[in-house]
Formats: sequence, C-alpha cells, structure tokens
Amino acid sequence: MGQEFELPLEAEVGATPEEVWQAIATGPGIDSWFMGRSEVAEGVVRTAFGPVEMPPSTVTESEPLKRFSHTSERGDDGRFVAYEFMIEGRDRGSTLVRMVTSGFLPGDDWQDEFEAMSRGLEMLFATLVEYLTHFAGRTATPVTEFGPPVDDWPRAWERLHAALGGPPSPGDRVRFGPGRVEGVVYYRNSQNVGIRSGDALYRFLQGFGGTMIAAHVLFGDAAGEGPRWKAWLDDLYAP
Repeated sequence: MGQEFELPLEAEVGATPEEVWQAIATGPGIDSWFMGRSEVAEGVVRTAFGPVEMPPSTVTESEPLKRFSHTSERGDDGRFVAYEFMIEGRDRGSTLVRMVTSGFLPGDDWQDEFEAMSRGLEMLFATLVEYLTHFAGRTATPVTEFGPPVDDWPRAWERLHAALGGPPSPGDRVRFGPGRVEGVVYYRNSQNVGIRSGDALYRFLQGFGGTMIAAHVLFGDAAGEGPRWKAWLDDLYAP
C-alpha cells in the first residue's frame, strides 16, 4: 500500500526573478533556505542533510527565470519525490514563486510520513519566503545538528518553548540558544519553528527519525557553530 501526493505552495515576494532563480536553482542559493548542503551540477541536485545523503534528484526542466524542476528516481518500493518551482515576475520588482512537491510514499504508515513531510515542506517554503524577503542575493552556511532521541514529543516541545520564553507565535521576539541569540519568530506549526535574526534563519524541526533537529542557515561567521548548537540541544534534552 502507499499513496501518491502533491503539495502546492506559493507566495509573492519582494525579490526579483533573478534573485528567486539563484535561490532555487544553484547550490549556494538552495543552501540558504533548504535542508543542509546542496550541489547542482551536471543536471543533478545532490543534498546532504547533516550526515544523511538524500537520493540524487535529476533536473527535468531548467528554464532560467521561469521554471526549475527535478525528481529522484523511483525506488523498488515506488518511492520518489519531485520538486517543481515556477517563477512569475510581477510589478514593482516583486515575484510570484510557486513550489509544487509531488511523489509517492510507500507502506501502510504513509499517513505519518505524509504529515511530517507536509509540515516540513511548509517550514521550508516559509524559510524560502523569509530568505527572499530579508536576505535575497546573499548566501548562507547551513548548520545541521541532531539532538538526543526523543520519546515524548509534547514534553520535548515544552522544553524548547520554555527555552524560547514560552510557546511562540509569529512576530514574537525571543532570546535563546548559546550566546542568547535575539530574533523574531517567522513561522511555527505543530512540528517546526523558525526564527530570524539579523544574520541567520534558525529552525527547530521535529525529526521523523525521532530527534529534535537544529537546521539553521547562517549568513555570518559559522565557525564552531555546529558544536555549539549540538551541545545546546544535548543540554536541553538531558535526562
């Protein structure tokens, strides 16, 4: 058993089509909002999310400033994921960007994976919009760290919310993390929260594998930031 799916998301952003294209179709641009490190070379998109190598995704359409699409190969169980980005220039330098994610999830528990994927894609698209709104044209260093195993997600989120000063809502100003970072919450759903500072986009994700993940993109000096966030997560979720 399994299920085909399609998840469309779109937004109008205050960035040019050239800036949107750089964000969706180049490795440094994708690094600045997606998951982990990405490379676009020889017609293939390759992404490493921390230590996890994602399946290579073959570029199926590349029309600069208009459309960029890529898809993974079908696995023996039928699994694949395809991404399609469409760009439409609007008046006064704004751009409509549309992201459609589709594919097939195998297995009897596909609903759980679909829920996690849906919430994660909403977070990623919100980060793309935030990037294009506040950091367009700049490139970031991704910092991805996994916390200890979680066996009680409501309690895990209570701990994170307490570290943020209480359950956050978009627009809230918060102080958190090593060095007491100051930022503004730009997105929150049931499984993720995103915070923007002056030189970074910080994200905490409910990992489908059972850990809280710090999946940050840093536009300033990222030296040593991985170990600092790993230690912070380990301390936050210490028994």
